[in-house]
Amino acid sequence: MSVTSFAPAKVNLYLHVTGKRADGYHLLDSLAVFPDVGDKVEVAQAQALSLSLTGPFGAALAGEGDNLLLKAARALAPERGVALTLEKNLPVASGIGGGSADAAACLRALCRLWGLRNTDLPRLALTLGADVPVCLRSIPARMQGIGEVLAPAPHLPAFGMVLVNPGVAVSTPSVFKARGGGFTPAPMLPAIWPSAAAMAADLKRCANDLQKAAISLQPVIGEVLAELTALPGALLARMSGSGATCFALFATPGEARAAAAQIAHESWWRWGGGLYQPPQTGL
Repeated sequence: MSVTSFAPAKVNLYLHVTGKRADGYHLLDSLAVFPDVGDKVEVAQAQALSLSLTGPFGAALAGEGDNLLLKAARALAPERGVALTLEKNLPVASGIGGGSADAAACLRALCRLWGLRNTDLPRLALTLGADVPVCLRSIPARMQGIGEVLAPAPHLPAFGMVLVNPGVAVSTPSVFKARGGGFTPAPMLPAIWPSAAAMAADLKRCANDLQKAAISLQPVIGEVLAELTALPGALLARMSGSGATCFALFATPGEARAAAAQIAHESWWRWGGGLYQPPQTGL
């Protein structure tokens, strides 16, 4: 018996660094959404714990001795064996939550495979990483604290999104170290956005506080943003997370798919479409 779970990418529509804890962790405020592109995690009954890697970016993880999927399986049931297969379709270390989404998908799949009803799953997810709890449900959410404080997102309009990664990895600790300046207050968000244009207009008053630092480390991110901004119909272009993946918002998923096809750099990973719609079956 096996179970497969989809692990959609996580995109930060804005990211404000609002403060810093005594232990050195930064406090954040962000609006996270989940486009309909991602990795796939398959779990199957087995005597021992194992992990197989496939997909276009699987080789990039081959040297990892303790992948987050293995940590997720051990955290959920330390004594049980299971065969894990990760189809890695998202670029690695790219600011769109791939590893966190994989861990969350692994937890979901294992709960279904083993018939578990773990009410503390969000707490367990947090031990794996600050982004893992929001990836458990894969629905738009406002993230605060270090990422573990979750609240409902404003009601979102239909819209499209283009994602582009130029093929460079960005270290999150390095970006935070390179970040200058102070802190940015959390913005006031409406309860509902009536249109993609209205949403983009409000988001333009926000920022990604890590974007400038990431560009200083990888200037190609600036080139990606310039190309996205120039796409016909682009409402907003910004970097996601700590980079290097950037996004542009469009009025419809169809416009986003057409725009993604116009990206000139063939070596850049790109995708266009709409948001992921999770099944209404819980985990």
